[in-house]
Amino acid sequence: MQEYELAGIETIARGVAVIGGEVLLCRAKGGKTSYLPGGHIEFGETAREALVREIREELGVESETGRFLGAVENSFMQHGKPHAEINLVFELKFADKPEAKAKEDWIEFEWYRLEDLEKANVLPAAFNVLASDPDAFFAP
Repeated sequence: MQEYELAGIETIARGVAVIGGEVLLCRAKGGKTSYLPGGHIEFGETAREALVREIREELGVESETGRFLGAVENSFMQHGKPHAEINLVFELKFADKPEAKAKEDWIEFEWYRLEDLEKANVLPAAFNVLASDPDAFFAP
């Protein structure tokens, strides 16, 4: 068995925003995979605070967190090193449906129809359950 040096374990706050049968997704510009919006939790902030901050920074709108929907563990190879993340998932709420226009130049957002979710290549794959159950809970 080949051994690798672990690149790290990240803790990420992610949000599920479903409005009008569409879920908000993001991806790196030119990327082939999508993921739920959110980002890294910084030292001293809660997961909820991190999610609201990341949405403000990346999408340029205010949001609120709703119910805690669970945790999704994920491991993968990135730049030749094993990588791991723990995603803390919350409902993500907006006063109005925001335009899917990123405020940062490396990322893009898109509202995806739930029935077309498999075409979005969402990672971690556990999030694909949203296509059939937009109120899903996630348990490790």
